[in-house]
Amino acid sequence: MKAIANIILLFLAASFSLTSFAGETEKTKKPNIVLLFSDDAGYADFGFHGSKVMKTPNLDELAKQGIMFNQAYVSDPTCGPSRAGLLTGKYQQRFGFEENNVPGYMSKNSGVDGRDMGIPLDEKTMGDYLKKQGYATAFYGKWHVGGADRFHPLKRGFDEFYGFRGGARSYFAYSKAPPSELDLMERNFGEMVEHKGYLTDVLADEAIDFIERQVKEDKPFFTFVSFNAVHTPMDATPEDLAQFPQLKGKRKTVAAMTLALDRASGAIMKKLEELGVAENTIVVFTNDNGGPSDRNASDNAPLSGTKSNHLEGGIRVPFLMKWPNHLAQGTHFTHPISLLDLLPTFYEVAGGDSTKIKDLDGVDLMPYITSKTDARPHDVLYWKKDVRATIRVGDWKMMRFPDRPAELYFLPDDLKEHYNVAAKHPDKVKMMFKKLFEWESTLERPRWLLQRKFENYDINRMDLYHDKPLEKKVDKGELEL
Repeated sequence: MKAIANIILLFLAASFSLTSFAGETEKTKKPNIVLLFSDDAGYADFGFHGSKVMKTPNLDELAKQGIMFNQAYVSDPTCGPSRAGLLTGKYQQRFGFEENNVPGYMSKNSGVDGRDMGIPLDEKTMGDYLKKQGYATAFYGKWHVGGADRFHPLKRGFDEFYGFRGGARSYFAYSKAPPSELDLMERNFGEMVEHKGYLTDVLADEAIDFIERQVKEDKPFFTFVSFNAVHTPMDATPEDLAQFPQLKGKRKTVAAMTLALDRASGAIMKKLEELGVAENTIVVFTNDNGGPSDRNASDNAPLSGTKSNHLEGGIRVPFLMKWPNHLAQGTHFTHPISLLDLLPTFYEVAGGDSTKIKDLDGVDLMPYITSKTDARPHDVLYWKKDVRATIRVGDWKMMRFPDRPAELYFLPDDLKEHYNVAAKHPDKVKMMFKKLFEWESTLERPRWLLQRKFENYDINRMDLYHDKPLEKKVDKGELEL
């Protein structure tokens, strides 16, 4: 009997040790990362930001389950430069990716042109860094940071790709050749395979397939789902359009496209739950720049401005983050952050040391959002496109223009940027001018330049959407410039 008892005790001890080891393994296991990235969405066009028109139940639930960031900023108010900054964790001006989207008809005959435009090959991407940490990496959807083969996602740190290299395309399969071959859907490298169905849903299906395969192999994964929704062209399914009988025109279509975006995001998050990996997965949802209200009827309220300008409506974007058992649920982070922060944050949670990355401008957000420090992630933020440039120091924001004196705003009291107080604070303007120029002096020259007529267009768009309620423009049919 004594021998039997000893055997039982040894068995229980071994079981306890195995259980403890499994528990410790689970605690130390690298988190999976899913980045849900929308395109040209309006700041106000989500239920979690108060919209009573848009239907975004899945993203609203994500906001309840994680942290909503009240002051999240892109590094540029246009698609390509914003993505270049996000992917590298650096101000894209550091490597000459300043002026506009690539490849771009807007920059002909200006140094680097056409397919030679892209993130320089000596810059490492988010995919490179996470792959180094043992992650399976995949990119789905809109690339837009280089059309040449040498800039391809599979050569920039991603194991798998299904998407298009350009900046915009139909949401339905092309039956004949599109305007550019960069608009074609491509699987991995060089296999052109148009999708079946509505593209927003297809991208979710592709991401889900990748996630299922990595879970089966028990490998940590990073999935970048770069939706082209809700960028033009204004394509929506009849079924989604039918959900908004009270709306008309582009506003109806963007609502239907946003519904599809939410559905696709929800499908991915539901699959994480079904596979039992949601608890150890970081999910981030954000957007590449402010909504271009004149093009897709997006609403950036309560912010002034739109895509392509430095008013808050051009550079402040929705941002949600969820990581169960690590981040508080249903909370708000009120200090300014930047999408540049995503690379160092992901790299650190994956076991890397972001302090060893040269010229990194983003910061690891975890110490700030877990209350390990009360400091701000950023005391100063910058934006620049040619002569136009903006600096935020604390809560003061100064904008420099080519066609008028600089403007100064104190954002806590003036979120809509109605009251230019530059004349009241000349010393502050001078200090911010000098600080901005000091930063500019550290940057590379732009590798390509925007045609002047497009710079004029951006200024006109800013003026049109500065201190003019969107609802009045919609009612009067003034959405096209």
